[in-house]
Amino acid sequence: MSYAGGIVVTGIGATTPVGGDAASTWNAVIAGHSGIATLPYAWADDLPVRFGGVLAVDPGDVLDRVEARRLDRSQQSALIASREAWADAGAPTVEPERMGTVVGTGIGGVITLLDAYDVLKERGPSRISPHTVPMLMPNGPAAVVGLEHHAAAGVHSPVSACASGAEALAWAARMIRDDRADVVMAGGTEAPLHALTIAGFASMRALSPRNDDPAAASRPYDLARDGFVMGEGAGMLVLEREDHARARGARIYARYLGAGMTADAHHIAQPDPTGAGAARAMAAAVVEAGVNASEVIHVNAHATSTPQGDIAEAAAIRAALGLETNAWVSGTKSMTGHMLGAAGSVEAMFTVLALHHRIAPPTINLDNLDPQIELNVVAGKAMPLPDGDLVALNNSFGFGGHDVAIAFGSYA
Repeated sequence: MSYAGGIVVTGIGATTPVGGDAASTWNAVIAGHSGIATLPYAWADDLPVRFGGVLAVDPGDVLDRVEARRLDRSQQSALIASREAWADAGAPTVEPERMGTVVGTGIGGVITLLDAYDVLKERGPSRISPHTVPMLMPNGPAAVVGLEHHAAAGVHSPVSACASGAEALAWAARMIRDDRADVVMAGGTEAPLHALTIAGFASMRALSPRNDDPAAASRPYDLARDGFVMGEGAGMLVLEREDHARARGARIYARYLGAGMTADAHHIAQPDPTGAGAARAMAAAVVEAGVNASEVIHVNAHATSTPQGDIAEAAAIRAALGLETNAWVSGTKSMTGHMLGAAGSVEAMFTVLALHHRIAPPTINLDNLDPQIELNVVAGKAMPLPDGDLVALNNSFGFGGHDVAIAFGSYA
């Protein structure tokens, strides 16, 4: 059996460096506010990069203390975002066997793993918490969210680096189209701010070194860009069969139209400079959406602020949508930083809200557009989108060559 009807977005939730929920996050991004600052941790003082995107609202201020102690920070964020998304969707009544969960992550409970190793070395094996393994396993966030929402149709956890959150949405839609579920809670989460992960990325020269001006460090498409900025957070979307949503009178944000998932097969960390894999993912999303490439009015780009990555993606957008594409492109990592496995779902939320409110977020810190970026970039301040039926893409790419593009459509 399969489901040939529409899929819609009925709930959103988030916790990010610019806001503790979806509304505050969206408002901050539309206003062009940066969530990047010097890290408030003593362990960061001797690192080569000492700034990042820390959550605007600490999970410990939201969750019950006992509950929080049993969850890795990545799980805490996922749970907070999922609870908001579920409430926002109107807490739909759905049988557990028709409820699914797909939550992606890039590295899972890395803070738990590294902290537990320190305890093992310093205090011995008897002091290791019995919650350690459930807290560190990469499928832990999906499991926690699945338990929260009684998701008996299936709980899945794609791990595809910085494309994980977007890939989760694609698999969630597949669950509905395969008639496994009527409602799926889907998204991504990441809590990577630790001395080892920052030192590792810095050693690769992947991070911007602007310790003296953190808020200006993430600058997609700018000639002076010099690396990405690491952030933490989670974003969750409720995907639902359109007939199921309409029958219960749900508020609908946007239509989920389709996805493209490909691979560069080029390098473990560097993008294919031609952007061929990314272009194929975008083209596949457009085909599955059943629209023409010329109908894409907006792209929330991956746009990490790396010298090579931004140029490769720009080439891919023009290859997929046409050399003279009129799509307006936003680089929201300029404000949130790069939330790795959560980036795709948080930016999918931005794409959905851009269609819903008909306004495209800005790309901040863009002082001098790189001439190799031949795109219509929304720079400086948000830009209104036109009336009528709109189509937008969200791009997410990850180490290992993962390429994911999601197509959304406006909902009248």
